[in-house]
Amino acid sequence: MSSGSDSREGRRRSTRHDLERYASLFAERTKVMKSSAMRDLMALTEQPDVISLAGGLPDTSTFPPDSYASLMETVAAESCSRALQYGPTEGLALVKGCISDVMREEGMEVDPDEVLVTTGGQQVIDLVCKTLLDPGDVVVCEAPTYPGAVPTFCAYEADVVQVTMDREGMRIDELSETLERLEREGRRPKFIYTVPNFHNPAGVTLSLERRLELVRIASERELLVLEDNPYGMLRYEGTSLPTLRSLDEEFVIYASTFSKILSPGVRLGWTVAPPPVLAKMNIGKQASDLCSSSISQYFVSAYFDSGPWQKYVRSLIEIYRRRRDVMLDSLAEHFPREAEWTHPEGGLFIWASLPDYIDTTDLLARALEERVAFVPGRAAFVDGRGGSSMRLNFSGVSEREIHEGVRRIGEVVHEQVSLYGTLTGAAPVTRPTPEREARPAADQSELAKVLRLPAQRKRAG
Repeated sequence: MSSGSDSREGRRRSTRHDLERYASLFAERTKVMKSSAMRDLMALTEQPDVISLAGGLPDTSTFPPDSYASLMETVAAESCSRALQYGPTEGLALVKGCISDVMREEGMEVDPDEVLVTTGGQQVIDLVCKTLLDPGDVVVCEAPTYPGAVPTFCAYEADVVQVTMDREGMRIDELSETLERLEREGRRPKFIYTVPNFHNPAGVTLSLERRLELVRIASERELLVLEDNPYGMLRYEGTSLPTLRSLDEEFVIYASTFSKILSPGVRLGWTVAPPPVLAKMNIGKQASDLCSSSISQYFVSAYFDSGPWQKYVRSLIEIYRRRRDVMLDSLAEHFPREAEWTHPEGGLFIWASLPDYIDTTDLLARALEERVAFVPGRAAFVDGRGGSSMRLNFSGVSEREIHEGVRRIGEVVHEQVSLYGTLTGAAPVTRPTPEREARPAADQSELAKVLRLPAQRKRAG
């Protein structure tokens, strides 16, 4: 027994000691590849005593186990051999019909032949980058942006230019100035990446006026826009807005997923793009994984055949609305007066900003000691911004855990505020009272008070 153990330990020591032997084999792109902040936290947040407000996790416990068993029984009885086989790269016709139904619900008509089924929405971002980017090519996106997109852009060695946001989404005036500057420099972006509905991580929604301006600019300049819309159906208040693709099909690449309206475990997303772009993405997917899971596609088809899928989405909306409200009230109760946060009309996330002297990357280490997690703000930027901000998810845990998780983070934040006051002599920031700071129940005009997104700073270098 000891001999085998010593041998394994020797191999581990050898691997660590000889790691440099492999350095010359790595591709140059590995030098700029970044790890995903959410992926890094997954192992920690799987521990049962950790309250995770970090992941973009829908609550899969809401899906009835007996329904799952029944659907899988249907797949086994009616489609077993086909479900266990390879499928076409572009996806099975039956699941593309389901996708057409979902898109119709959001005001878009699409021919199933225009759809490419992918392994989650994340693969759409990867395929767009694989299809369009050479090293050094420019990608324009929001600041902050989806933390999962940052590692993908970096892996393809993109020059990422970020445009700041406010409560109406990406600032289109700044976008125009940015595009003009790039044009003077002789650089043309390959695409603009945006999450227009219930932004991840900022929680805000791109206004109708800015949507119209964005597609106008894209059309005039013949720029592609990657519209990432995984949360569009999860609206809790306000009026639905048209998707960018419904406003312009010629220059918009549309991406969405079943992860947020059914289950992330099925790992199925999709894209609809201009035909020449879609054809290249199809070839790129062939090289990546041949095809998406046939079992998952037959499961989704059986789910849509079993009854009105919208009913389950409506149940999620009610659950997530309550959890959002609990988080907003908990932030008002436990965060200091200097803190500000967004009030999302839908989606899964709230973006909170703390005093500038607090670094949320360091704060996370202390929060993990208290068995609670969030995503530090820097994960949503490529240039070091976001140091005093954090992304909080309210969909993946219970209302009780949301309140307790925010309380624990609040305690850690107040430690930092008190320490800062001791070191600098600054007046202490008193804890707000729920009666004064709590989320208004009716006057939505007051919600603007709790929104502050990071100010733009000059990029280093």
